[in-house]
Amino acid sequence: MSHMNFSGANCKNCYKCLRSCPVKAIKFKNEQAEIVEERCISCGHCLAICPQNARNIISDLSQVKKAIADGKRVIGSIAPSFAGFFRGEEGKVIAALKNMGFYEIEETAVGAEIVTELYKDYINKNSKENYITTCCPSANYLIEKYFPKLIPYIIPIVTPMTAHGKVLKNIYGKDSFTVFIGPCVAKKVEADSYSKEKGSIDAVLTFEEIEKWIEEENIDIGDLAEEKLIGRAFKTGRGYPMHGGIINAIGNLANLNSFDKLSVSGMEECIELLESMEKGNLKQVLVEISACKGSCIGGPNRIRDRKGYFERLRGVKDYIEKRESYLKESKEIINIPEDIDFHTEFKDKGILNNKPSEEELEKIMRTMGKYSLEDELNCGVCGYDTCREKAKAIYNGMAEVTMCLHYMRSKAENITNVIFENTATCIILLDGDLRIKEINPAGEEIFLVQGNNLKDKPISVLMGDEDFRYVRETEKSIIGKKIAIPQYNVVFIENIVYLPKHDIIMASMVNIMKEEKNKEELIKVKENTLNAAQEVINKQMRVAQEIASLLGETTAETKIILSKLKKVVEGEEGEIR
Repeated sequence: MSHMNFSGANCKNCYKCLRSCPVKAIKFKNEQAEIVEERCISCGHCLAICPQNARNIISDLSQVKKAIADGKRVIGSIAPSFAGFFRGEEGKVIAALKNMGFYEIEETAVGAEIVTELYKDYINKNSKENYITTCCPSANYLIEKYFPKLIPYIIPIVTPMTAHGKVLKNIYGKDSFTVFIGPCVAKKVEADSYSKEKGSIDAVLTFEEIEKWIEEENIDIGDLAEEKLIGRAFKTGRGYPMHGGIINAIGNLANLNSFDKLSVSGMEECIELLESMEKGNLKQVLVEISACKGSCIGGPNRIRDRKGYFERLRGVKDYIEKRESYLKESKEIINIPEDIDFHTEFKDKGILNNKPSEEELEKIMRTMGKYSLEDELNCGVCGYDTCREKAKAIYNGMAEVTMCLHYMRSKAENITNVIFENTATCIILLDGDLRIKEINPAGEEIFLVQGNNLKDKPISVLMGDEDFRYVRETEKSIIGKKIAIPQYNVVFIENIVYLPKHDIIMASMVNIMKEEKNKEELIKVKENTLNAAQEVINKQMRVAQEIASLLGETTAETKIILSKLKKVVEGEEGEIR
């Protein structure tokens, strides 16, 4: 099940998400970012950093609401980092949650206390070359998928969330509905892939989801009376979300006397350390590993944008001090049932990338416009550290050639230059003061000038500037206007456009002088043809008239003769009768 991805509607191909992804688990296809689930370590930083807010995170809120509506006992396990994100409002947030239907809210720090004791027990009973803590699910996924050789060093104990979920189910019953509340998106994946099959955690809500839910319910937490959490956890458990909190909780153990205790947070540090361990360069180390810089307090939650890291850190420290004084008065410390299994196992989920041959790699590099080392800028804009890493990603179907900004810019410039240099259309670019910035070869040929000699000179040195002034002042284009410039023996179809973003006026002018001459010649041919036809008609009329005249005379004479003959014939017939 995919718990997080990008919504296609808002993706603008800035590659900021890919640059933030430590394992490059984001695939681009048809200019759309897509998280590849089997490669993803669920740190959530790509979604938090997206400037277009093109994120889609599966929410369990509807399940929580349904559980409340169905009358189930909904139990919240709230991470101690909430004191940093909701500094000064901790008790009111607890009151709001109960107001919305939670039966009880307890601290995940209870689970942290359990994990601490189990860590100590495991280290004392198992002699290892190195030990790696398992509280951060993203760090666990990082090792399983990208450093599987280090799995033997992972302490096989569940996370504090899962541990607490098991305890809550034991206390409130298997039918209770447990909800983890914290800053971590990776917990959603953990609850679904690890805990849910064992019935530990039923739903996960982030602090951001809680805040939105409170707003939806129109609850003003300022009007609520503060409520306290059940005092089950010690100070050590509440220190888990801080950098070094886990190692401080484990303390000094005899088996760790010769070990270096390293607290690493942030993916760059984590990967660097794991690489050193994988190479065998680091031995006898106890590693507290957290994917987020500054540990859980630096989690990828939008609420953090309103509070700086050190402000959140101060909030957690203040909360620990307040709760410590409360615990001195409380003896309600949880007893861990012996029949609960808090152990887990981690599996080799190593990512296998296909490796291109050198010939295949070079072929891809050429499609990217990289023909030599000088062409390999390794700028990282696309999200990959080097051009060759990007080429390997293309080979594995994770990237596209068009993701290279310099390649696309060069390609666009080349196409533009080809058009600009070779078109028969005269193209002139002017600045806002109507001074010539560029003129193409076709324009140079028409105006009988060299472009370098015209640079920064007013357009009026070539032609009238009235149309250009009109376009600049009105910002309205002139399209398809026919103008003649007799001194250059040209007739143009003129198109002038103002480009406000660049404060540039572009003129493209098609010389139609040949067409105009052809039109004139055609008109002359037509006129000559008409004149010749008229002359023929006139001659025909004259001939017809002459023929008619001759026919008229002979016809009259014939008529007279025939009349006389008729009379003669008629006279002879009378005598016979």
